[in-house]
Amino acid sequence: MEVGVISGIHAVKEALASGRPLDRVMVVRGAGGARLQEIIDLARERGVPVRFEDRKALDRAAGKANHQGVVAVGTAHRYVELDDVAPGAELIVALDGVEDPRNLGAIVRTAEAAGAGAVLIPERRAAGLTETVARASAGALAHLPVARTVNLARALDRLKEKGYWIYGLEAQGAEDYDRVEYLAPTVLVLGGEGRGLRPNVRKRCDHLVRIPLHGKVSSLNISVAAGVALFEWRRRKRETEAAGR
Repeated sequence: MEVGVISGIHAVKEALASGRPLDRVMVVRGAGGARLQEIIDLARERGVPVRFEDRKALDRAAGKANHQGVVAVGTAHRYVELDDVAPGAELIVALDGVEDPRNLGAIVRTAEAAGAGAVLIPERRAAGLTETVARASAGALAHLPVARTVNLARALDRLKEKGYWIYGLEAQGAEDYDRVEYLAPTVLVLGGEGRGLRPNVRKRCDHLVRIPLHGKVSSLNISVAAGVALFEWRRRKRETEAAGR
């Protein structure tokens, strides 16, 4: 069970009413009643995502606690608004559905170390800023803003309007990550574990880049791939700065 999980109708309602930062509220699919509806309405008023899941998902989240059909997951860090970090960030790392919180934490740690200005994640089908993410980030979450969006493809469109160039990292990319020119400001988009970039996200990319592999495995862990690409971006930026002196 994730640290920060709140189970039960009364406890979740109190957490929402008090303004406690919450990553999401999970409600058993098909459940009804005035008390559950009150929680759903309150969550939406507070801007907290509501996810309707099967009972087994809530059982796993709540552990041994009696969840009464509703579970809330606390967030270890507050999200920022995308417009508050763009266009000031030279590099934004956008994640298209990274679901493993340890991978998310590792990417946040690497992105902060490489000098990224923000991380952008989708609201649904993706890990949020839970305590596990905070631990995996090794403190980086306190220094790197994370924005969350309902629709990642539309968020990328907004970033394009602000002048960003979008680079998608995937195995079938047409250009090698260490040969493509990174135009500034930059968005690096990484897909979720196993499935990569979704089609509606892929088509927003100005360039699709790959990391050539020379062994027998067909792919890298997403956090490792992020590190390879991020520090190539950092190397290029350092060279550009040196040339401009």
